[in-house]
Amino acid sequence: MGKLKNNSSFLKWFKLVVLILGGGTIYKLSSLKDAFYVPMQEFMHLSHTQIGMAMSVYGMVQTFGNIGSIYIADRFSKKKLIPISLIGVGATGFYLATFPNYSGVLVCWALFSLFGEVLYWPVLLKSVRLLGNEDEQGRMFGFLEAGRGVIDTIVAFSALAIFAVFGKGAGALRSSIIFYSVVPIVIGVISYFMLEDDVIKTTDEKGNKVSRNKVALQGVIKAIKTPEIWVVSLTIFSIYSVYCGLTYFIPFLKDIYAMPVTLVGAYGIINQYGLKMVGGPVGGFLVDKKVKSATKYLRGALLVAAIAMTGFMFLPHESMNIYAGMSLTLGFGAIIFTMRAVFFAPIEEIKVPREISGAAMSIACVLGYSPSMFAYALYGSMLDKTPGLQGYKHVFMTMIGFALLGFVIASILLRIIKNKNKQLKDKTAMNA
Repeated sequence: MGKLKNNSSFLKWFKLVVLILGGGTIYKLSSLKDAFYVPMQEFMHLSHTQIGMAMSVYGMVQTFGNIGSIYIADRFSKKKLIPISLIGVGATGFYLATFPNYSGVLVCWALFSLFGEVLYWPVLLKSVRLLGNEDEQGRMFGFLEAGRGVIDTIVAFSALAIFAVFGKGAGALRSSIIFYSVVPIVIGVISYFMLEDDVIKTTDEKGNKVSRNKVALQGVIKAIKTPEIWVVSLTIFSIYSVYCGLTYFIPFLKDIYAMPVTLVGAYGIINQYGLKMVGGPVGGFLVDKKVKSATKYLRGALLVAAIAMTGFMFLPHESMNIYAGMSLTLGFGAIIFTMRAVFFAPIEEIKVPREISGAAMSIACVLGYSPSMFAYALYGSMLDKTPGLQGYKHVFMTMIGFALLGFVIASILLRIIKNKNKQLKDKTAMNA
């Protein structure tokens, strides 16, 4: 019996590793700005606003496409969707390596979003949720985020090394993009052979045999009619709006602190990927072992983030040491990444039925990630309209506003969870 349990545990973590490999490679191209923001401006001739608009197109496809993935995630198996998504992103990357015109760049980011966000991400989240029981959600999602951070960092530093070896020019950027394209294609092939087909339910609640399409549609309707899912989604919306602002720490340190170009790429990788390795396990541990509630943790962390950013905004940045600026911005980023690691975990707290996990995760993605439609363009336009420190202060104030909004929404969610648990307890007592 113990051997069977050990085998089951091994398979669970092995599947998580395979999922982490995909999750850590599929977004390298769509997040090209994280390590190559300045080279993109120089060699692809893109302004702050244009890079922001590419991310906004990505967000639009993500938001409206996730409406379709509410149905897709529970209708098709991960064994098909995950490899198709990874290979599709890689193929699009080869086109981006030709340095297309601005319209072509927008098409690339639209396709990155279709494959990475619409077809891939909700299926990944569903798969991770179903791997763990109620007491493991924080750790499962925490390890997903941490593992992605490890893979992210290895792949991103490898691309940065390729960029340096090839002379840090246009050809070097092209070589890095090609590298980013090959990796997900390889992982996509591996995933096809390592992941099993999903068992898709083909009976309704009365036990009658129904088609997969009907089962999926019934799940969609049930998920849409669950108000708690929408409140969780709004909490994610607020956190993700703050997260989008982390990108602008890169030009902030370059413009205000005169960060050397050699540090820009390395900082961008640590800021966006390295922090996942810290935030993932820390967030998962705090939720499962200390706070015992993802929602409670998110509420507290949002308040801490708002206070921290308020203090940061009033520091004398123009006279501070570059390493102090780097440390403070990375510290703030770590707070956000502990929340990013677990902000889907409240789906378990609101007792969403497991057979509609895909639909629930897709709804959370639709609303939760919708800031990518406007936040990057909003922050980018603030910097283009008001150059210098004042423009960055406008960005920071907006991030504070979103953090406070999230605090209020998480407080409402906690009240909903408390009332729901009380109702379940009363119902159980009546049936006893």
